[in-house]
Amino acid sequence: MAAKTDNFQSPDYFNVDDLLTEEHKLIRESVRNYVKKEISPIVEDYAQRAEFPQHIVKQLGDLGCFGPTVPEQYGGGGLDYISYGIMMQELERGDSGVRSTASVQGSLVMFPIYQYGNEAQRNKYLPKLASGEWLGCFGLTEPDHGSDPAGMLTNFKDNGDDTVTLNGAKMWISNAPFSQVAVVWAKDDAGDIKGIIVERGMLGFTTPTTHSKWSLRASATGELVFDNVKVPKENILPNVKGLKGPLGCLTKARYGIAWGAIGAAMDCYHIALEYSKERVQFGKPIAGFQLQQKKLAEMVTEITKAQLLNWRLGTLMNEGKVTPAQVSMAKRNACEVATNICRDARQMLGGMGITGEYPVMRHMMNLESVITYEGTHDIHLLITGMDVTGINAFK
Repeated sequence: MAAKTDNFQSPDYFNVDDLLTEEHKLIRESVRNYVKKEISPIVEDYAQRAEFPQHIVKQLGDLGCFGPTVPEQYGGGGLDYISYGIMMQELERGDSGVRSTASVQGSLVMFPIYQYGNEAQRNKYLPKLASGEWLGCFGLTEPDHGSDPAGMLTNFKDNGDDTVTLNGAKMWISNAPFSQVAVVWAKDDAGDIKGIIVERGMLGFTTPTTHSKWSLRASATGELVFDNVKVPKENILPNVKGLKGPLGCLTKARYGIAWGAIGAAMDCYHIALEYSKERVQFGKPIAGFQLQQKKLAEMVTEITKAQLLNWRLGTLMNEGKVTPAQVSMAKRNACEVATNICRDARQMLGGMGITGEYPVMRHMMNLESVITYEGTHDIHLLITGMDVTGINAFK
């Protein structure tokens, strides 16, 4: 399949760029140019073949997309959260799976090692993860415990020496098949949830690939299986226990998704706008018909609202004032907005919308995962509901 030229231009109906610094804009240009040059020409082919482009891991590391908010002394970028959001927006504009790879590495692997780990763990793992030499994954979801992670069965027992024995299984794990490192959440002998770093090569640790996906086809998904895996006690993250550990990571990752999903929405809006001006029916471009203009007007309105929400969220993150519930609202909003925009764009493209010649159907399928993972649409609604009413509807 011949690669189409990526001539993406992002909508900015309310001059949100005026709220960004010159550094933010330079970062956006850098990542956008990378996506145009390295991702757009290849991603349709990889998605059609359901194959992960492994070579991009080193590229993303070189670009600084892994752990951009982690301090520079550990290999991170030392950047602010708006920079991180912009990076995720541009990566997901290319493909949700590419953004997932970066989100997992930065927010779910590097962040917990930095935040909950000790100095030895930070120095051992973070520079290799930041550079893309190592790929990491995050083990929380289990076959029988998704939205309710407190019920997890994965556990480790103290061996009475300097090791523990880990047993259990995790599933729907992005990056798993190619990861050198897994940050796994499991219960200790006391039933407390702890983070533990598992390395590829440890006896009894396997990462079977998940096949037959209709979504995130250019992303690697797998299981983590622990069959009496002996792990050194020094691999346990010492500075957190309980669900606040993994949930703290998810807050950071959900923040990235809020920006990322709007990247996919922007791409579909751009494609639909360009196509509607070129596609002639009944003697004029379909952009001249009222129903098509309605779709485009609603798309750009929802994108604009989400851009402003994300910018404000980023500002609160930078100031250390954000609440998990605010991040939750932005994640749910972005996913819903993007899903609706992709579906409308697909309709505007007619039959061409289902082909790999355009990215719309790929974005649509990807977003079916994004709207589900790291808190489903319904769970995020209940998080907001609990926040405004003070009443827990989960139980």
